[in-house]
Amino acid sequence: MKEILTQSAFFGAALSLVCYEIGLFVRKKTKSALANPLLVAVLLVIAVLLVFSIDFEIYAQGASHISFLLTPATVSLAVPLYRQLGLLKKYPRAIIGGIASGVLAAMVSIFVLSLFFGLNHEQYVTLLPKSITTAIGMGISEKMDGIVTITVVAICITGIFGSMIADGVCRLFKIEEPVAVGLAIGTSAHAMGTTKAMELGEIQGAMSSLSIVAAGIMTVAGVSLFANFI
Repeated sequence: MKEILTQSAFFGAALSLVCYEIGLFVRKKTKSALANPLLVAVLLVIAVLLVFSIDFEIYAQGASHISFLLTPATVSLAVPLYRQLGLLKKYPRAIIGGIASGVLAAMVSIFVLSLFFGLNHEQYVTLLPKSITTAIGMGISEKMDGIVTITVVAICITGIFGSMIADGVCRLFKIEEPVAVGLAIGTSAHAMGTTKAMELGEIQGAMSSLSIVAAGIMTVAGVSLFANFI
């Protein structure tokens, strides 16, 4: 049975989707921020591969089919943004300034930590695009001769952790303005954070969607500058 499943071209994709559905079920039942569906899915996939001694390459062959949906999913975030386009026209300076400050903070923090831990140039540029969506971050890492696989892991960890703590951080610092909440989540936790922002409200989701696009563009420009620092 194991051989039949692993030889299927869609084994990896099916396993990923099943584990994610389980993650959604756990989140719905527990209503806990720690029960992030993506985190639960990752842990379940790892457990299945280890328990049944399945090579990662076999899983990856099927799971790669899901990656084709990454770009269309990112583009579809333009729908809630279009519905709230009036907010962008009303607060252009605040919105662009907020996103720019978030992008700058992300890259400065990576620069400082890279110096502290003595990372080399390759490792440094690998982590620089950690706060933007995977579709853009992979391209930046590859162009800068970073380690693309580690960039993807860093982006996923950032998104998962950001979506888990987003609501709590906003409450802690009493950030209640929907536009500010959406910008903060989208700029720091990209697409994964946007799913959380959409749960909080349509305005938060729209602003978070805008942040993904704007932060991606700003990061492309910023990385070319920051990459020369180490």
